[in-house]
Amino acid sequence: MSGAGGLDVENWSGKDRGDENFPVGSVLIARRYRDPIHRFYRFARNADDIADSPVLSPQDKLVRLDVMEDVLLGRREIGSPSALALRASLAETGLSTQHATDLLIAFRQDATKSRYATIDELYNYCHYSAVPVGRYVLDLHGENHECYSPSDALCMSLQILNHMQDCGKDLAELDRCYLPQALLDHFGATVADLKLPAETPALRRVFITLLDRVDRMNHAASELPEIVRNRRLRIETGIIHGLAKRLARRLVHNDPLAGRVKLRKTDAVFSSLAAVFYLV
Repeated sequence: MSGAGGLDVENWSGKDRGDENFPVGSVLIARRYRDPIHRFYRFARNADDIADSPVLSPQDKLVRLDVMEDVLLGRREIGSPSALALRASLAETGLSTQHATDLLIAFRQDATKSRYATIDELYNYCHYSAVPVGRYVLDLHGENHECYSPSDALCMSLQILNHMQDCGKDLAELDRCYLPQALLDHFGATVADLKLPAETPALRRVFITLLDRVDRMNHAASELPEIVRNRRLRIETGIIHGLAKRLARRLVHNDPLAGRVKLRKTDAVFSSLAAVFYLV
């Protein structure tokens, strides 16, 4: 059933951890941390699926997201199984609900906002849609908050890369465009260009400008696997950092409108081999 009075407001799309660009609580992570990470992911996945539903109205999406928050915060007991599971996990681990409620800020924005005027608007969205994921994992492992800054950079990099990967699909299915209008205007591109079967020269310049920003983020994130204290988390973050750099390179050389630019198995292999360095 759906709606605030229904038994379950979640609207799972069928996507899971294997559909992401990066590992989510993989076997590299110590067993005691995997289930909490998976619960956090399921909460985020279900909230994201509500926000990205092509059939729900904006108001219905907001109502459902409010139910998820109510369950998470203990204001109600039914309506969101993933929020209930995360609430129990947070109680067990002693972690705050803030990272999860920050995510809901982004998903509410997705329900009502379809265009971004400036790069700062996009960064603000990423601060809520991506940054909380990395911070939650760090807090779960008891890492120092000095890890936040490089983690934030890595999470924002991955989010913007995902926006470029899905730019055509987002517009076609959700009438949503994350590419900043100021950048489109500067290079003479339009949102309508994303409906074309191939990128225009103007759109390519927009992508390259964003990828230059991503490169700077990935450079700032390079510190993360060096300062994380947990050995297994160092390897995981090293792999994720390697995947972010590889996906960025693929987007430099490939057109996301002509076909989804994605990572290959070889990218995972080489990123894993490079991350072995962080064992020492």
